[in-house]
Amino acid sequence: MGSNKGELSGDCDMYEHAFLEVLDRELVVALGCTEPIAIALASAVASNHLKEPLEFLEVYASGNIIKNAMGVSIPGTGKTGMNLAAALGSLGDADRKLEVLSGISEDNILEATQMISAGRIRINKADILKKLYIEVHATSLHGYSKVIIEDRHTNITHIEADGEVLFDLKEQVLQKEEEYSFMNMETILEFIESVPVEKLGKVEESIRINKKIGEEGIRKDYGLKVGKTLFEAMEKGHQSNDPINYAMALTSGGSDARMAGSSLSVMSNSGSGNQGITATLPVIAFWEKMNLSEELLLRSVALSHLITIYMKTKFGRLSALCGATIAATGASCGITYLLGGKKKEIHGAIQNMLGNVTGMICDGAKGGCALKVATCTSAACMSSTLALSGIAIGCQEGIIEEDAEKTIENLGILSCEGGKEADRIILGIMLDKENKRKTT
Repeated sequence: MGSNKGELSGDCDMYEHAFLEVLDRELVVALGCTEPIAIALASAVASNHLKEPLEFLEVYASGNIIKNAMGVSIPGTGKTGMNLAAALGSLGDADRKLEVLSGISEDNILEATQMISAGRIRINKADILKKLYIEVHATSLHGYSKVIIEDRHTNITHIEADGEVLFDLKEQVLQKEEEYSFMNMETILEFIESVPVEKLGKVEESIRINKKIGEEGIRKDYGLKVGKTLFEAMEKGHQSNDPINYAMALTSGGSDARMAGSSLSVMSNSGSGNQGITATLPVIAFWEKMNLSEELLLRSVALSHLITIYMKTKFGRLSALCGATIAATGASCGITYLLGGKKKEIHGAIQNMLGNVTGMICDGAKGGCALKVATCTSAACMSSTLALSGIAIGCQEGIIEEDAEKTIENLGILSCEGGKEADRIILGIMLDKENKRKTT
């Protein structure tokens, strides 16, 4: 870590550019839950490479994709289903990437449901170890195409049509460990302190987009109405109208709207809209209540995003553990910085978060995610409060180490190694429930 600090001081411009590239790559505007939308994107690309009208579409998806795609609403439809995502994707605009379903009409929805009823869409579990993998085979009367997305939700690594390989990047896929090797807590903090605020345009966009869907969720009936219910309780005086309750309401409201199929886009973080919402809105909520400067807001949200991205490189893009815990850890650091905390307090916020909500499982994307988001946001606020008071969980407890960097590494081991069997069990339970529903 020490050598990285020296390098950063010696060539600040290079690292500034690298961090801005990371923000540009990992903060992506997305419409709907990113797993079914990635299926829709692969379907759109495959359909575009057919010379004749689509006859049949077959999807092979990794277990973690299936887990996060089977129970979430597809934007603008009020319905769930990977087959619906695939069918609508074949009618969507592939150039819009994670907004591929923007502009989908009622006629498109009717056509997609007719495709499903006619048995023209099939979903299969891919026999592959990768956690993020989607393979789509599209066939027409006289031709076929094949598209593969892996590792990232928009990372198309293979396109094939009528026996000809048109595009293949399998040998060029960058490893995240190498891509982001310059990132650690020290270099992130130095970047946040030194970057000219006018260069944080992507962060500013995330604030604008995610605030809009958060406000949508606390004003309208979406999903479990977690955010709206909390916000109404504040307005009635049943809950205090303070930064913590407002942060919980606004953030869970954004998740409510997104998971229920709102037509509003979000700025995702590391491939997840809920992570983007959770890394952004708690910091915004505190900023609004505390009446602080816009520059401080931008730096604080940028810190939250970057710590979330950094931790996700250790944690894994899809995991048996809930990603909201990671994004809320980023938010806790952002809140801490917003309220005047420095390196010691930010490290303390991480220790408190990872000694608290670590172990929350991911049992798929669904309406109930808003409750997990609310819980993690509450923990983020509490962890920040404790850290700013000089209180942090000690290294003698659980997976916590003396150094927050090492604690993050321990979490990565828990997620990547310990999560394998948990993933298998969770997916098995979910598929068993789905099969029972189909037979009753």
